Amino acid sequence: MSARPVVGVVPLVDYGRESLWMLPGYLDGVTEAGGLPVVLPLTDDPAQVAQLAGMVDALLVTGGQDVGPDVYGLEDPAARALVGETSPERDRMERLLLGAALERDLPVLGICRGIQAVNALLGGTLWQDLPTQHPSAVEHHGRPPYDVPVHTVEVLADTPLAVRVGAGELAVSSYHHQAVRDVAPGLAPMAVSGDGIVEALWRPASRFLWAVQWHPEFTHRTDAASRAIFSALVDAARG
Repeated sequence: MSARPVVGVVPLVDYGRESLWMLPGYLDGVTEAGGLPVVLPLTDDPAQVAQLAGMVDALLVTGGQDVGPDVYGLEDPAARALVGETSPERDRMERLLLGAALERDLPVLGICRGIQAVNALLGGTLWQDLPTQHPSAVEHHGRPPYDVPVHTVEVLADTPLAVRVGAGELAVSSYHHQAVRDVAPGLAPMAVSGDGIVEALWRPASRFLWAVQWHPEFTHRTDAASRAIFSALVDAARG
C-alpha cells in the first residue's frame, strides 16, 4: 500500500485557554481525500519552519483570528480599529511557511483566514469589516449550524476550481467579517459572491496554490464540492 501524502495543518490558537486546537473537519476532510493530516506546532523560528516544510507534502492554512493589519501595511486608524483579535505568531509563521512552500513548490490550500493570509502575504489587501465597509444583502457571517449553506458564489469558468466542481452557482457555508479587497499580484480569482467579494483565489505560477473564503471543513460530509476541494489538495500532494 502506498504511503499517504502528509498534509501539514496550521494550528488554531486559543489565547483565552493558552492552547492550540483543531476542528476535526479539517483533518477529516484531508483524511477522507486520502491524505495524512498532521497538526503543526506554532512556531516562528525560521529553522523550525523550514524543517517542517521539508517534512510535509502539502500545507493547509486554516481559519482563525483576523490577519494582522501590519501584514498588509494598513495605516488608516479608523480601518485598524475594525480589526478583531489577531495572532501575530500565526502571521509570522504563515509568512515563513508560505515562503517555504513557494520555494519548494509545495501544494497549499487556504481556508477562510487562509485566503486572507495568502492574499495579504503576497501583497494584496483586505476589507477589515464587511458590514461596515462593504455592506450588502449577502450574509457572510453565518450562524450555527455551520454545515448549512448561507449564500452562493459564482465559480468562474476556465479556472481550476471549475474543473473540480463545475462553473456557475455554488452554495457555501460562510463565517467571516474580513475578506479579500485588492487581489495580490500573481493571484487570480476563481469565485466571487453576488456582492463582488472574491471568494476563491489561485496562483497560476504554482503547482497548486488555492484558497477559498468559505468552509469546506464544515460541509465535506454532505457536499461533493467540499470534498472535491480537499481531494484537489491531496491529489496535488501526491504529484
